[in-house]
Amino acid sequence: MIAESTGQTPETGGGATEYIQHHLQHLQWHVGEGKFMTINIDSVLFTLLLSALFLFFFIRTARRATSGVPGKFQAGVEMVVGFVDGLVRETFHGRSKFIAPLAITIFCLVFLMNFMDMLPVDWLPGAFAKANEVAGNDPEHAYLRVVPTADLNTTLGLSLMVFLLIQVFGISHKGFATFVKEAFTAPFHAEGTVMKILLAPANLLLRIIEELVRPLSLTLRLFGNMYAGELIFILIALMTWNAAFSSGATYAMLPLQFISGFVWTAFHILVITLQAFIFMMLTIVYLSMAVESH
Repeated sequence: MIAESTGQTPETGGGATEYIQHHLQHLQWHVGEGKFMTINIDSVLFTLLLSALFLFFFIRTARRATSGVPGKFQAGVEMVVGFVDGLVRETFHGRSKFIAPLAITIFCLVFLMNFMDMLPVDWLPGAFAKANEVAGNDPEHAYLRVVPTADLNTTLGLSLMVFLLIQVFGISHKGFATFVKEAFTAPFHAEGTVMKILLAPANLLLRIIEELVRPLSLTLRLFGNMYAGELIFILIALMTWNAAFSSGATYAMLPLQFISGFVWTAFHILVITLQAFIFMMLTIVYLSMAVESH
């Protein structure tokens, strides 16, 4: 979307490269000497805020739900719940009351985190820089990234959660002995003890690769799409009115920025929704595969 010239801009921050680097830098907290561990405070903060927002509105809607004609928000929530519940019934072949709430939570939370990319790129970072300036700090080093899913740590954390759930569901539905046995006897089946022993290393290797690919694909798919979307919004924001004059461009730069921002925003709404749906759907599929016997 079209950015407003607040905070660090190409004309005040030193140039396009500095502007991009500034917007891609996290607000961080370094733990221990020598930066033993670094926490991206902005990703954690926005994830917690959006989680609280999701819980507040869904719990509030559930408590105020009526059997009569629902309000607009209740109707929207019911559509989401019904849609996800239908997908779970069609995809998940096991029995669990946990899957549908999990799928709804994943879809809504990932969508909300993705939707932060719809905010103009300079709004919240600019306000944060101004607040630091008022507090007597250096606004040039006031970093803030507002899209949690554009942070690899966030998407990796979500994917690892799904990975752990896959193992838990597999063991709980099959039993530990059957779960371990399948790791050595599938996908290559064999008759006879000798052949089973010979194929066991290959089966185990394929099982390890299969299990590791799942969280890796979930992580990189969501992160890559959201990072690219955020970067394109930043590049569009470089086409500001003042940047047009500083580079000797014509008045055509302003409508070009508006058109580019509008087109990419319309397309990106589809992307953020699709990515939330894919993450949710793959989670359901992986959990369904975990409870099925080979």
